[in-house]
Amino acid sequence: MDEEWAYTLCGGTAATESFTFGNATVGIGDAGTLIIVAAGDALDRSCVWNADEVRLLGPAPTPVRQRLLKEPWERGTSEAKLPVHLAVRTPEGLLYLGTGSVTRAGTVVQPGRNEQVLSDCALRLRSPLSKPDLARVRPAAPPSGLPDLGWLRHLDGRRGSALEQFVTGWYPAESETVAPPSAPVPPVDLPDGLRQFYRLGQHRPRCLGVQNRVLPLSKLHTDAMGEMLVFGEENQGCFLWSLLWTLEGSEADPTVWFSEDDEPLIAEQEPLSGFLIQFSLFEASMGADYVASSCRLTAEQVDRLAGALRPVPLRPFWPAAPTRFYVAPGLVLHVTDEGSGNRFSAWAGATHRSALAPLADLVEWDQFDG
Repeated sequence: MDEEWAYTLCGGTAATESFTFGNATVGIGDAGTLIIVAAGDALDRSCVWNADEVRLLGPAPTPVRQRLLKEPWERGTSEAKLPVHLAVRTPEGLLYLGTGSVTRAGTVVQPGRNEQVLSDCALRLRSPLSKPDLARVRPAAPPSGLPDLGWLRHLDGRRGSALEQFVTGWYPAESETVAPPSAPVPPVDLPDGLRQFYRLGQHRPRCLGVQNRVLPLSKLHTDAMGEMLVFGEENQGCFLWSLLWTLEGSEADPTVWFSEDDEPLIAEQEPLSGFLIQFSLFEASMGADYVASSCRLTAEQVDRLAGALRPVPLRPFWPAAPTRFYVAPGLVLHVTDEGSGNRFSAWAGATHRSALAPLADLVEWDQFDG
């Protein structure tokens, strides 16, 4: 595709304003918008993210923000809008990807100016890329430093070691050379497992949760009856996790209790030592940069996924929707029973795109970043 011809899609070179930021170029004209990104991919630059999505990273100039965000882009809108054309610059020239639409965007206030700046934007392609075209614009990169599975061998008797090895292997330390701020003094006598988890969170705060969360020490509290110590919650507060609290102190490895609204408490199948590992696996998968997900799997399809990975030998997590975990180096997959007989959802998170590759053709994915 010739670049001059590409600009005719939005009105022609003479009638188009062009803006370059990072490795992206955006042309704005009366007939439409042209977005060009470079081949290859990385977390910190504009690129083709997967077969369905192109990501644009700013900060973008004001005209780009206004064109992409101020015109209607919500799904299902009936208002007319100018097309957004997407292309990739390769060594052979431009490869035209087709048109797309904004599915999500972020803005920040520009330092020193009271003005919103487009910080990031995801555009969904109208027609997904074929595997050959995806490989051409986003060449596969070899993996490096994938977290290993050594922690699995400690699940039978040394779960504290398993937890520490998984968390430190999955999350890079944010401040190993700087002493963390003094942690608040726990308001009650906590079990050793929970104390260890808070210690791990001092240098790796993401391990405390990105979807759901273990509460900060300063937010620990008892329930209305003063009988349960609430230490974890769902991201919208729909359910809680708690421990039985007595003046005599806590058990060494207590039962974790799940509560939703005003329903009776339900015990998690694993005690605190196993629960913290399961919580960590779930949050690692949900917070990963590279994701594969499907919400409509059968038991047979789940078996195909499970056969490609190592099962984590713990009883199901989360009473509301029993969830099992499967792992590979640099990858965590959780499979949730949706409670309708033969329907399951699956979500895989990976530290590197290549870790998802073995799962590509096993099932039909709603999103696949491999």
